[in-house]
Amino acid sequence: MASARVAILRTTPQTVLADYHRLMNLAGYREVVDPQVETALKVNISWHYFFPACSTTPWQLEGVIAGMLKDGYSPDRLHACHNRTVVVSAKRGEVANKHLPVVQKYGLKNFHLYEDPDWVNIRDAVGDLTKEFLCLNEVYPKGFSIPRRFIGENIVHLPTIKTHVFTTTTGAMKNAFGGLLNERRHWTHPVIHETLVDLLMIQKRIHRGVFAVMDGTFAGDGPGPRCMTPYVKDVILASADQVAIDAVSAKLMGFDPLEIRYIRLAHERGLGCGRIEDIEIVGQPELAEQNWHFIGPFKKMTFASRMQHRIYWGWLKRPLEWSLKTWLAPWSYVASIAYHDWLWYPLWGKPIVDQAMDSPWGRLFRNYEQLQPTEAGWPCLDPETPSPADGTCMPQR
Repeated sequence: MASARVAILRTTPQTVLADYHRLMNLAGYREVVDPQVETALKVNISWHYFFPACSTTPWQLEGVIAGMLKDGYSPDRLHACHNRTVVVSAKRGEVANKHLPVVQKYGLKNFHLYEDPDWVNIRDAVGDLTKEFLCLNEVYPKGFSIPRRFIGENIVHLPTIKTHVFTTTTGAMKNAFGGLLNERRHWTHPVIHETLVDLLMIQKRIHRGVFAVMDGTFAGDGPGPRCMTPYVKDVILASADQVAIDAVSAKLMGFDPLEIRYIRLAHERGLGCGRIEDIEIVGQPELAEQNWHFIGPFKKMTFASRMQHRIYWGWLKRPLEWSLKTWLAPWSYVASIAYHDWLWYPLWGKPIVDQAMDSPWGRLFRNYEQLQPTEAGWPCLDPETPSPADGTCMPQR
């Protein structure tokens, strides 16, 4: 008998909103996301530029919101939430990735966690659970703080399917990294796999319900979460099991889930199911049999990702890693921003984005604010086409 359930569907721009609604119900989200308490929609912003597969898509965010409202969830109990890193601006990112117009369209609250002064020490939040941590007690000997508002809330994670230079793949479990920890979370990079397991334990303790909805309309391969090659894959996933959805995503990309350390560690500790054979695949289970043969993040690393590996695990660890925990740390932030924002994106990233814009999902993204969807999705992607009185787009001929 399967110990976990993951829903998977194929989708199109014309049907994506209805598909997200169906997907979440196939995965049983109403069984775990209590409508009587506040629900945080944890948006993933991995870059403050739009780059395909890098961050939560606007149709993913809108599909989840519209689906929950259709099922009777109150907009007063839903909110988007964001956190920032020392190298990525959440406020720039929510604009560039067109999250903010979606949140405003539905009248939801929009929280930037780093602006809330009410963070609580982890020992006060979870008590003796800290004794079970794999690594966070060593990384933060004096403890660390998490947002108080998370305690008792549901959380719905909104990751994308992509690879990552620190964790091979990234998804639902990694999305908590950008919410629970503050700007010193880069201190955990040398033990990132163990950190993700500790964070999943914390989530299971503090949240009323934990759910994930993953977008694979674009999927990213290479040295992610930023400098990737995006591919149109047209799939979406959902699950209440954070380990299982990451395992299915990893398998789609061509990896053995249990060879990815954070998935294996979480599976071994009973925090979810990482063994594909034990996961119930619903919706269109034949889609989960695909193998996209991604090369992964380590074969064509960028200069920046190679240097990060040397600092956290290689020959630069002894001379440089200590500085990242001191007042000297900004040297690394400046270096990362200079490489990714001023060099890689203009020279290599922008042409990739331009090419992706020729795809159906790229055209939808480009015209997102001009087009009005039906209940199912976007019937056409050309804002120049005359629209009927209801504001929807006429089908393309």
